[in-house]
Amino acid sequence: MAFDKNKSRDEKKEFEESVIHISRVSKTVKGGKNMRFSALVVIGDRKGRVGKGIGKSTEVPDAIRKGIEEAKKNIINVSIVNGTIPHETLGEFSASQIVMKPAASGTGVIAGGPVRTVCELAGITDIRTKSIGSNNPNNMVNATLEGLKGLKSVEEVARLRGKDVKDIK
Repeated sequence: MAFDKNKSRDEKKEFEESVIHISRVSKTVKGGKNMRFSALVVIGDRKGRVGKGIGKSTEVPDAIRKGIEEAKKNIINVSIVNGTIPHETLGEFSASQIVMKPAASGTGVIAGGPVRTVCELAGITDIRTKSIGSNNPNNMVNATLEGLKGLKSVEEVARLRGKDVKDIK
């Protein structure tokens, strides 16, 4: 057991975690109501890696732990240039849309709720965002991650097209 505790401490140093939303879910069964908790968790290393997970359990700490474990399995890499995103993007998931635009240095993270947390944990320091449609936390996080997944740096675009970076700019 002592070895497992040390391992979990090392992992916490690798990623920062943030609980976005905890909801109480009840299921009516023959004997009464069955209460459970669902936790939406986002983890990131502030260096371009971020992930999302949902954990469900009868107790909140267990739900958060399960969410963190799932988030570690769903990590994506985000392209960041000078603390902002390389180009404008639109993330869509279900009824949520998140418009993300690059911002000048010193602007900060202009985003609300779950979008702010995802951007900060990804390591983005300057960005402007606008949420359109549903403000369901799960859908907003998914839409943000979809938008961040589609980002490509100039170097990546040049490599895909088989050109020099000078030709792209």
